[in-house]
Amino acid sequence: MLHWSLIVSALGVCVAVLGGYCGWSLFPNMVHKKVEQSVILADGSEQYKRFVNLPQPLNFKVYIFNVTNPDMIQHGAIPIVEEIGPYVYKQYRHKKVKHFSRDGSKITYVQNVHFDFDADASAPYTQDDRIVALNMHMNAFLQVFEREITDIFQGFANRLNSRLNRTPGVRILKRLMERIRGKPPFSWVHGILISIIEDVKSVLQISENDPGLALLLVHLNANLKAVFNDPRSMFVHTSVREYLFDGVRFCINPQGIAKAICNQIKESGSKTIREQSDGSLAFSFFGHKNGSGHDVYEVHTGKGDPMKVLEIQKLDDSHNLQVWLNASTEGETSVCNQINGTDASSYPPFRQRGDSMYIFSADICRSVQLFYQADIQYEGIPGYRYSIGENFINDIGPEHDNECFCVDKLANVIKRKNGCLYAGALDLTTCLDAPVILTLPHMLGASNEYRKMIRGLNPDAKKHQTFVDVQSLTGTPLRGGKRVQFNMFLKSINRIGITENLTTVLMPAIWVEEGIQLNGEMVAFFKKKLINTLKALNIVHWAALCGGAGVALISLLYYLYQKGRGEEAPLK
Repeated sequence: MLHWSLIVSALGVCVAVLGGYCGWSLFPNMVHKKVEQSVILADGSEQYKRFVNLPQPLNFKVYIFNVTNPDMIQHGAIPIVEEIGPYVYKQYRHKKVKHFSRDGSKITYVQNVHFDFDADASAPYTQDDRIVALNMHMNAFLQVFEREITDIFQGFANRLNSRLNRTPGVRILKRLMERIRGKPPFSWVHGILISIIEDVKSVLQISENDPGLALLLVHLNANLKAVFNDPRSMFVHTSVREYLFDGVRFCINPQGIAKAICNQIKESGSKTIREQSDGSLAFSFFGHKNGSGHDVYEVHTGKGDPMKVLEIQKLDDSHNLQVWLNASTEGETSVCNQINGTDASSYPPFRQRGDSMYIFSADICRSVQLFYQADIQYEGIPGYRYSIGENFINDIGPEHDNECFCVDKLANVIKRKNGCLYAGALDLTTCLDAPVILTLPHMLGASNEYRKMIRGLNPDAKKHQTFVDVQSLTGTPLRGGKRVQFNMFLKSINRIGITENLTTVLMPAIWVEEGIQLNGEMVAFFKKKLINTLKALNIVHWAALCGGAGVALISLLYYLYQKGRGEEAPLK
């Protein structure tokens, strides 16, 4: 008959095996299926409700580069800037769902965004603070005007050159020149032909020196006062409230040519410029974002493939952008125009160490890759930290196979010979219809070609790098921030008096941080729903495994001890 200790030991082994099976197979599979069910967007589900209305507002922080020497800059001095802020806003997001796809795998919506100023978090700063900042709307108008005029006349020159090249007489002259070049008897003929060709080229140069163009620029210069409220420099004295949301007014009661210029600005359709009730115009950085949205998103619901949940499938009924250069003349979509990832409000579940993921930002018209950095803990919740890599704005150009970002829309600025900007800067002209340049805050990681021309910048990776901490199982963002800076080139523009003495520099305007940090209520909710459950299952797993193994070992030792005593008894 078996000794009771062997029976107990066998039971202990069973419990240990069961604990190992539960902890390494049953429980993970149960949690995996539960997470899959919880992240899928289904009409009326808890996840759907959190999708439509974010459980807590995002933090939207704005830092402004106040210009301390505007008058000196007008005479060619290097700009000196001082960061002020943060001006903190609560960003509320509400998605207006249009419809689900027939199979339930896609959902289409428009997102409305609303900003509320957080006076407590912003203190001691207020929206009524006075600032001296780059006059974005005037600078943008002048550079766009310069570019469009240049494009018009360059196009004329190109067409004329092409037509001349197709003219039989010109082709005969060129062939004749090739045949007699370097032959002494015909040197004088070659000289005459060169003279003829130079006369033809002079026709192409008429566009650049056209009296009509000069007159147009003179009239523009003369009407800047009426259009932009008699500017004394390329900087505007205004309030934070006006610069960011309410709008800096211009085109106030213009007459004649000034009115025509204002009408042209109005018809350009810039999102940052709005017409006021009195007919004037107003520029603001974010006024157009505060209210009803216009972009139509189609995202994956996770049905059929939870790893794709919330990944953007279409934007305005298109799978790709039409913003950046494409890979070929046939229109093959370039890597720059691809839409990848989520909108950063959440991420696919089941993250792994060492992986990467994408977010798409409509504000900068591009997808951004995030790379795993480290394991983290946030308020007792484990997760992974992800951050941007060098391929965001540092490694851009033909040598990195992404020259499609080199739109080369800016003339007479600090850039490489191939038209790409130097490392750390991205031209958003084709994205925003304005000559805005993107960098990281304080030009972190940017080329010295840009940083050496500005005083007052203090780049710090801890403060200025984009990152996000994600709960690895569910893909829920725990803490993080998208941090970018908006700049414009400041430069001299031909025949525009207010710019004539400017030194060409990349001028910072503002930098923003759009982020989240789970509040106490959400942390408690998350722990209750997931973390505490995982801890309880973990306790059951190790209690059964270790307890069962312990009982089995102790019982076995007891059995061996008793057996040894029984064998020793007859010797006594």
